[in-house]
Amino acid sequence: MDIVLISRQGVDLYSTLVASETSRAALKFYHPSRLSYGILITTASLGSAISLVSELRWYIRRYVSDVLFEISDNVYCTHALAREFYERDIPFIKSWKFRRLCGIRNGGVACTLVMEPRSTPGNYLERIEADEVLEIWCTEEECIEEVVSTPLEE
Repeated sequence: MDIVLISRQGVDLYSTLVASETSRAALKFYHPSRLSYGILITTASLGSAISLVSELRWYIRRYVSDVLFEISDNVYCTHALAREFYERDIPFIKSWKFRRLCGIRNGGVACTLVMEPRSTPGNYLERIEADEVLEIWCTEEECIEEVVSTPLEE
């Protein structure tokens, strides 16, 4: 299970975590990799990933804009949805209704876009100017929040 921590704008998350004795202790059994937009941490399971994120909670609140869990190749989910999968509040399925795309450019989040049900990321690529695009599964509430906070196009 991979965890992706997307840094807040202007934060070198890797250096910040390595500089702190507390975060180094939490990460001592993991070997985080530096990404242009944050860090990647590989864990053995979803449970250990959620536990590690809990241990890093203070750093996440302060330095991280988004926490993602890779649930299949190039498909991620939010922390809230990962907890629902882990607690078995919802079954894990191969497709998900509530999704968004996150465009990464110049080491940060360039844009987010809520996806329509049954659409594919390819349907949106022409609208997103980014170096990398992440498909993110989210809870219904998170998807609604994203729609409300995104200005309408004219």
